[in-house]
Amino acid sequence: MLNLDFHPAGRHFLQIPGPSPVPDRILRAMSLPTIDHRGPEFGALGRELLGKVKNVFRTENPVIIYPASGTGAWEAALSNTLSPGDEVLMFETGHFATLWHRMARRLQLEPEFIGLPGYEGWRHGVQADMIEARLREDTGHKLKAVCVVHNETSTGVTSDIAAVRRAMDAAGHPALLLVDTISGLASADYRHDEWGVDVTISGSQKGLMLPPGISFNAVSDKAIEASRHNRMPKSFWAWDEILEANQNGYWPYTPSTNLLYGLNESLDMLLEEGLEHVLARHQRWAAGVRTAVQAWGLEIQCQDPAVYSPVLTGVVMPEGTDADDVRRIIYERFDLSLGTGLGKAKGKMFRIGHLGDCNDLTLIATLGGCEAGLKLAGVPLKGSGVTAALDYFAGHSLEAAR
Repeated sequence: MLNLDFHPAGRHFLQIPGPSPVPDRILRAMSLPTIDHRGPEFGALGRELLGKVKNVFRTENPVIIYPASGTGAWEAALSNTLSPGDEVLMFETGHFATLWHRMARRLQLEPEFIGLPGYEGWRHGVQADMIEARLREDTGHKLKAVCVVHNETSTGVTSDIAAVRRAMDAAGHPALLLVDTISGLASADYRHDEWGVDVTISGSQKGLMLPPGISFNAVSDKAIEASRHNRMPKSFWAWDEILEANQNGYWPYTPSTNLLYGLNESLDMLLEEGLEHVLARHQRWAAGVRTAVQAWGLEIQCQDPAVYSPVLTGVVMPEGTDADDVRRIIYERFDLSLGTGLGKAKGKMFRIGHLGDCNDLTLIATLGGCEAGLKLAGVPLKGSGVTAALDYFAGHSLEAAR
């Protein structure tokens, strides 16, 4: 039950890896009066944002926008490109890859789930060589798609999607490449066209700094062609009617008008700053947080520094310490929300989000709450992560890193 009496002084620290804090500029845009979604003003808005959103996905092709969560965009990607009984190859990197696999089964697909074994598999990224080897075995091309998660929100691992495309090309396999970058978009480097992705799935509540409620499919020509021949039942998710209506800036149903105001403002903010600058500050924040975790003497969930996420950092607790107990102490004492461990990582780690509307002092305060909470929970620390992060941020300005 919601505790309506819990109103501590000051602003709540929402440092989960999404939904992320919504900037005041976006909140103000969303507060504008709702307009007629069939009128000329809305058509102009739709055409404008449908053009701008391509820049964030780095594509020249259409980006389809749904009034739905990222889970809806998962289903849209599968239901528009595949038919019941189709075999697909999916790679297990964490909780969200596992949920996507579960959805594929519910849609009567035949997903094959590969990955590194056990909990350790959740501490590494997609292994492109394993995908290549499996595709080489599939000489009859029964596998119709490869599905991977770019930034695995449950673990803090950002996989190399370009390497996956190279592996598919090396195997000479015609499967579609479907990629979930729900938590990666606008925070981690992502290139739909350059990396040869056929369907990119994303959502509004992470790097785009919006509330939940909008999701996306960026689609290639190959994916659109597949959608013309697949046999998966669909109506709301169908690309064809949306693409037709989008030509004039409209949707075939009632869109989430005020969230689209916010999306348009978000795109302006990102493009005004410049995507390269946005991505660089996320990398810098992530490095500062990892410096703090290492100073504490604690393990980082991701075991491969080459694929550390710029979006979040998973902090592994010592054996015998329940990470959820630590999170509870931090929340109750400091009004600071951290991400819980999910699936195989439940109770083993917590997640610090460092994405979107954030800055150095936000993260210093977050790390201060974590450090105090860890001490209150009796977790032995080697040193001060707060001091280490302060030194890192002081010595590594964003301008010097560019």
